[in-house]
This record gives sequence, C-alpha cells and structure tokens, in this order.
Amino acid sequence: MKIVFTGGGTGGHFYPLIAVAEAVNKLADERKIIEAKLYYFSTEPYDTRALFESHIEFVYVPAGKQRLYASRKNITDTFKAGWGCIVALFKLFLVYPDVVFAKGGYASFPTLFAARFLRIPVVVHESDAYPGRVTLWASKFAKAVAISYEEAVQFFPKEKTAWTGQPIRADILEKKDLGALAHFGLAADIPVVGILGGSSGAEIINNHVIDILPQLVASYQVVHQTGARNFEEVQNTTKIILEKSEHKERYKPIAYLSNEDMQMLAGVANILITRAGGTLFEIAAWGVPAVVIPIEVSNGDHQRKNAFNFARAGCGDVIEEGNLTPSVLFAEIDKLMKDTARRAEMTKNGASFSKPDAAQKIATELISIGESHGG
Repeated sequence: MKIVFTGGGTGGHFYPLIAVAEAVNKLADERKIIEAKLYYFSTEPYDTRALFESHIEFVYVPAGKQRLYASRKNITDTFKAGWGCIVALFKLFLVYPDVVFAKGGYASFPTLFAARFLRIPVVVHESDAYPGRVTLWASKFAKAVAISYEEAVQFFPKEKTAWTGQPIRADILEKKDLGALAHFGLAADIPVVGILGGSSGAEIINNHVIDILPQLVASYQVVHQTGARNFEEVQNTTKIILEKSEHKERYKPIAYLSNEDMQMLAGVANILITRAGGTLFEIAAWGVPAVVIPIEVSNGDHQRKNAFNFARAGCGDVIEEGNLTPSVLFAEIDKLMKDTARRAEMTKNGASFSKPDAAQKIATELISIGESHGG
C-alpha cells in the first residue's frame, strides 16, 4: 500500500500529518500490511528527522502562494503553481499511491490537482474552525473530509465529513513532570506560567510580557518561548529590566521549545499563554488551563473562532488582541492562578475537547480507502 501525505510548509500542517503517519505505521504493523510505503509531497521536508522516524520519503514539488493582498509575487507564484502541477502530475504518476492525505496550504495544491487528474482517492483534514481555500476546494472531490472543530462542518459536504478532532503525535500527548523542574531550572514551590509566543505571532505577546515582567516574577516563575527571531532582543531587554530584581532567576526565556521541552513544560506549568492555532489541542490533551490570545487578522477570522471554541469547551479564557494591554494580561493570569477550582475544571474539560484518538480514526479511514483502491 502507498499513501502520499501533502501539506503546507508550517508546523500546523506538517505535524498533524506526522501524527497520522505514525498511526498508519502502527495499524499497518498490527494488520500485517506488507510494504506500506509513505511519501511526503511538498516544497520542503520541514523536519527531516520526523520524516525519517516515521519512514516517510520526501518528494519535492514546487508550489506558488496566492496572497489575499496585492503583491507582485502573486504573478510569479501563479507560474510556480502551474509548474508545480506539472511536476506533481509526473511524480504522483510514478508513485501512483492508493490514497492521498492532505492538510491544506498552498504547498498541497499541486499534489491535490494531480490526484484529481489521476483519479486517486483524496482525504483532507481541516484544523481550523474556518477552512483554508485549498482544503475548501479539495473537499469538493475528496473521498472524505475530517475536521478539528465541529462548527466547520457547515463548509463541507455533510455526508462525507467527520468531526475527528486534531491529530496529535503520540509522544506529544504524554506530558512529563519527572525532572521537569530541573530541566528548566525552576523551584518546586512557586507556580509556573508558560508563554508560547510561537513565531510570526510572538512579537505582540512578547512586548506585553516584557511590560509586566517585574510583576510576574514577583509571584510566579515564567518559562517564555520567544520565537527564534525575537530571542536575542527579548533576552537583552529583560536582562536590563530584571537586573536589580531579587527574582530575576524566575524568568526563563527560550528561543524554541523542542518536543521534549513542550512535554516538560506541560508537566510543570499551572497555566499557559498561547495563540489559537493547533497547539490548543495539545494544551487540552495535557489538561493545562490556558489564556488564549488569537491573532487579530487571520483567514476567515479562524484564530478568533478557534479561541472561542476552546473557551466554550471550558478549557481556557480568551483575550482578544484589541482588548490586550499589559494590565489586562497580568490581571487575567493572576485571576486564573488564584482560582484553583476553575483551573481544575479546565483540566477536566480538556480530554473531551482534544479527541486524542483523531490520528487513529483518520489512519483507519486512509487504510480502508487505500485497500479498496488497491483491490
């Protein structure tokens, strides 16, 4: 059996694909499916180690991005997209998989176009409450559609859409508390705030955290993922701010959190501050209460919709960017930290929101469709 995975070159697209690939490999072993071959068609491998560990072969396919704003790059990228479709047709024909699984994003368009042309069955997954353009287009000819948020069903053909939740890698699902305090150099008797600035959405959160840092470290320990591009600036600024503070050792800035770092942070954090991407499902699976700050401008306002779905499920609170000030952020953190009963309720609600069996459900469908197509 051959399965092709495809998606845009971001962690939000890539790692759910890896989660499903892990589940496919496990099911293939259990069912003794001989020579289950997996491929990843995209513009870049993104994480070569993850591909290697999941026995996935990377296949380069060029793609062009169509931006929602006026740009000269839209013209050149139109030609890139066209060339990508030609390359994808040739390479997909050579592999000729039994099924294609797509996470959307511009990098998946050429492969999906080729799959449609070659009449190869397609399964797509949408991570957000409002779908991306490629996923919406592909759903029209896809064999099945999986969604992370129940409300997204309104955008897809209901008869072939399933609310599976977000696929999460098996190793990420397990939070680690043993040795976590030592891992970050934290004290055992002081509550911990984890801040996941991310990458493109990090700067606003970073700036507000810097403004309230003396107040934060007076009561709490802070593990702050700044984003690689912002790390040096944040580190230099906070050193000056906390230079004379008796609690400066309570602040731990980190450019990027690895999988193990994330698991360790989940094991020690009392609350997490985050954007409203796919990380929400990991946070819910860990049972860590969260304060969610959705990006103000996103496709179909999906970050805001994701955040309020998370809040309605009782897993956390939301601060909209338009209402975000340093004092509001500190007040929300302090209020949630002091409300132990509410945090306990958020922890309890996380399991039902996260749907930890999502990857297995999608993998089962892929194998079923693949076996049918192959036969």
